[in-house]
Amino acid sequence: MLDLLIKNARLAGGDTQLNDIAVQGGKIVEVAPQIDGEAGRVLDVKGYLVTAPFVDSHFHMDATLTYGRPRVNESGTLLEGIALWSEVKPILDAGDIKSRAHELCRWAVANGNLAIRSHVDICDPSLLAVDALLEVVDEVKPYLDLQLVAFPQDGFYRDPEAEELLVRALDKGVHVVGGIPHFERTMQDGAASITALCQLAADRGLMVDMHCDESDDPMSRHVEMLARETSRFGLEGRVTGSHLTSMHSMDNYYVSKLMALMAEAELHAVANPLINITLQGRHDTYPKRRGMTRVKELMAADINVAFGHDCVMDPWYSLGSHDMLEVASMGLHVGQMTGQAEMRNMFKAVTSNGAKALGLESYGLEVGCNADLVVLQARDEIEALRLRPARLHVFRRGAEIASTPPQISTVHMMGEDHSVDFFL
Repeated sequence: MLDLLIKNARLAGGDTQLNDIAVQGGKIVEVAPQIDGEAGRVLDVKGYLVTAPFVDSHFHMDATLTYGRPRVNESGTLLEGIALWSEVKPILDAGDIKSRAHELCRWAVANGNLAIRSHVDICDPSLLAVDALLEVVDEVKPYLDLQLVAFPQDGFYRDPEAEELLVRALDKGVHVVGGIPHFERTMQDGAASITALCQLAADRGLMVDMHCDESDDPMSRHVEMLARETSRFGLEGRVTGSHLTSMHSMDNYYVSKLMALMAEAELHAVANPLINITLQGRHDTYPKRRGMTRVKELMAADINVAFGHDCVMDPWYSLGSHDMLEVASMGLHVGQMTGQAEMRNMFKAVTSNGAKALGLESYGLEVGCNADLVVLQARDEIEALRLRPARLHVFRRGAEIASTPPQISTVHMMGEDHSVDFFL
């Protein structure tokens, strides 16, 4: 007997064919137009979209939900956010960090986000957040995959203790080597930090994810260095450049060269649309730059582009509910990616592309993949981007861990009641 049989599911990709999905032992064992057999649970999803879970490829779990502590970011700038975070850190304790992380993870599960890569600030001699979030990783493992990046928020070389603290964080079990080369005091220090951190990752067999060129400076060149060192240390496919907002302002000819280097190094690129467009371009009057990296062009160059939420109610961003469809929708609008294939790529940026960047195993809807599934009240990816619909069912290894009733409004007009679900 099957554990779960999902009937009449519509899958991503534009195919109108309905499929059944059979689950046994936490794995997908069959996907076909018609599957017969008994199951512990049979769920008819009536033509709604079934997708692998959403993936948040860039987040800051240690800072999330601290909005208003001890004050708000009135200017809305990146630098005031960093300064504010330095005021928040001394008043945190492990219980507070874990409580906020658990709350955010509940929000994530409710939204069908079952994989998160979170950068954790290691520039604290106590490594308080590292220890707290490593506990959270284990505590939420039955529900979602939480991957941690050792992030030197104050600069790998700019903070004299950062190098030792980052190594200690990795020794404790943090999964990914992080960096922030554009925050070092000089361009040379930034380049040197990339070399040192890629060497460290190569020696330990780890992945790399660096905040890279998160500025409006068209002369920032750290992603070029990151691509070069990725190839030099044999890290192809294991390195991510996050933000890359300076590419928005770079000379077009130089970008054409840069993207070729990134593709050669198999670099992953992560944009954070909600945050990039609110933090960048702050020195502009008009015209005002959007700040988001060149998502359309990077995808056209066969570079894997994923999206992150980055922040939810923290020193840098006062909004958010950890809905990755909101992130994808913003990326679609800012990147002017409104073609059919382009909109489907925006959906991939918060699903399969993120899974690739994080190196997730057994992700997807093929036979043998983990039975991690989300049923959306939508009939395809484009409709999901338009509506940001209810996550009707969320499954982890074949067990339902979240559900939401269908969203249908009743409108009283002209003496009649009308049901409205916003479908055409």
